[in-house]
Amino acid sequence: MNFPPIKLTCVSFSYIILTMTTALTTKLGPTVAEKGHTNNWAVLVDTSRFWFNYRHVANVLSIYRSVKRLGIPDSQIILMIADDMACNPRNPRPATVFNNANQHINVYGDDVEVDYRGYEVTVENFVRLLTGRLPPGTPRSKQLLSDEGSNVLIYLTGHGGDGFLKFQDSEEITSQEMADALEQMWQKQRYHEVFFMIDTCQAASMYERFYSPNILAVGSSMVGEDSLSHHVDPAIGVYIIDRYTYYALEFLENVSPESNRSMGEFLKVCPKSACISTVGVRTDLFPRDPKAVPITDFFGSIRPVKLLEAVTKLEDIKMKVRTVDKSVEVNPKKYRYVPPLPTFSNNL
Repeated sequence: MNFPPIKLTCVSFSYIILTMTTALTTKLGPTVAEKGHTNNWAVLVDTSRFWFNYRHVANVLSIYRSVKRLGIPDSQIILMIADDMACNPRNPRPATVFNNANQHINVYGDDVEVDYRGYEVTVENFVRLLTGRLPPGTPRSKQLLSDEGSNVLIYLTGHGGDGFLKFQDSEEITSQEMADALEQMWQKQRYHEVFFMIDTCQAASMYERFYSPNILAVGSSMVGEDSLSHHVDPAIGVYIIDRYTYYALEFLENVSPESNRSMGEFLKVCPKSACISTVGVRTDLFPRDPKAVPITDFFGSIRPVKLLEAVTKLEDIKMKVRTVDKSVEVNPKKYRYVPPLPTFSNNL
């Protein structure tokens, strides 16, 4: 019997595709947007070289110290520093980096783990890190192993302009490249939410082109404004920290892992009277109210804990082992006896 060929119209074909997509979505479970926050990562980048940019190293190490103190482990912090100020021959206090002329805090500390150092801090390596397109054999410490449940803090400091941030005075990343890298992260399910924080001149221009969801952004200055330094340390002869990061650190020093301080408060840490520049904030891509978001959602660490309904005692386990059917060998012998092969003479 010959059956007539089946003709699919555009409408019927679209209905089939829609049905298959719905079934697949149901099978796979909740979408990325429906899944919750399960872990934290931090990507902290200083893009400047040379001794007169000492303050940029102090900036990034200050944020590093804060997130580490609030619970994010080194295994989930990617630290990129373009120059080693602690070992610079001009440093009168070797193996130290201070963010205050009074030398209250040595932000270099005893246990700083720098993942990308010196000429490893490039635009290519930074974009590859965010998007996960690293060469085979890249050490785990140089990888951003985030997932769809990760809240990622991205902090950048250096010299910038309208729509770009310089890396090592030899190359630059544009605001469009930054936006496209974040979009790749979203498409590849590499973040749940992102807090983008940048301290540079005309910082707000770096987040103007963002178009991916779940991103909260803050910049130390608006387009056309310079981001200024805070104060000079006479002992080293250069500026020691930038204004915005100085007041951000002052706020973070009063935050504990159990704190109820919010991101809304953090976004106001440096008014124009203190920063001189105007701090820019972008919230239209972020679905939550920053006033209701705990600051530890980005600067702290969340660790999933599963509560057990009951705990089985070791004695109970041993009793169950004893009551196992005797026919089952709980501890089978490693070797068994095999009888010798019969000789040909016995069969004759």
